[in-house]
Amino acid sequence: MSTPPSAPVELVILDPRLHTWGLPGYQSPMAAAVDLHACLDAPLDIPPGAPAQLVPSGFAMHIADPGLMAVIAPRSGMGHKRGLVLGNSIGVIDADYTGQVMVSVWNRNPAGSPPLRIEPGERIAQMMFVPIVRAQFRVVESFTASSERGAGGFGSTGS
Repeated sequence: MSTPPSAPVELVILDPRLHTWGLPGYQSPMAAAVDLHACLDAPLDIPPGAPAQLVPSGFAMHIADPGLMAVIAPRSGMGHKRGLVLGNSIGVIDADYTGQVMVSVWNRNPAGSPPLRIEPGERIAQMMFVPIVRAQFRVVESFTASSERGAGGFGSTGS
């Protein structure tokens, strides 16, 4: 088994309750992401279909490596079992962002369902670090090579 690469990321703890609830960390030796806690002062009820809410994570970070970014994704169980999803599908945190990490959450349950409650300290999302490849765009009149797919769009490959 190979060991994945690691990179230093500076954290500033903004909410001291994270020392009790848990600092960002991997929950198992093969975990791909760290869980993020809802640093709320009181429970937050989100009605179905209401606008997305920003929930503080209780920390700021500085990745500082232009070849690395963080992605915030929903926790599988929260979306599947409870209907809590991210308001922006995924969140992208650039290497030069140093403000508090915030999680945009939305209740996707149908109208008439009860509000979704998030408790202070609850693990509501996960954050993973991914490498960045920066494209070097070159404007051309036509492509230098063709592809089998060509301009075929959604469903054009039979799936």
